[in-house]
Order: sequence, then structure tokens, then C-alpha cells
Amino acid sequence: MVKAEIRIGLKHGVADPEGENTRKALELLGFKGVESVKTIKVFEMELNMGAEEARGACEDMCRKLLANPVIQTYSVELK
Repeated sequence: MVKAEIRIGLKHGVADPEGENTRKALELLGFKGVESVKTIKVFEMELNMGAEEARGACEDMCRKLLANPVIQTYSVELK
């Protein structure tokens, strides 16, 4: 059993309206000094396979479904 954490975020330069709205809301609530907020998605998976097979499967999942390669980047960490 392998546990994997997949993190998907926007590429540098791609607008992040959710992150920007969160930053503005924090400012309105009195939190000072928050320069930027970036949103990410995190998928935690348990895979019934070996580590190398799991890494390959996660990479394939990202390319085929989880991430949009035009505007997003992803990372896979096995635990």
C-alpha cells in the first residue's frame, strides 16, 4: 500500500481569482501584510501497488484528468 499526495496549482502568471478574493477578504478582516494567496488542490490517495508503479499511475492521472497542463502544474509525493 502506497500513499500519494498530489498537489495541483496554477502556473506562474495565471490569474488566481479565488486566491485574490481570499487575500482581499483577509485584508478586510484586519489581517495586515498578506501580499498574496495562492490556491491549490491536494489529492491524497492510497494505492494498492508498488512505489514506482504508483508514481507512474499518479503522473498518468494528472496528465489525463486531474491537471490542465496549459494552466496548471502538479507534483507527486509518495509517503
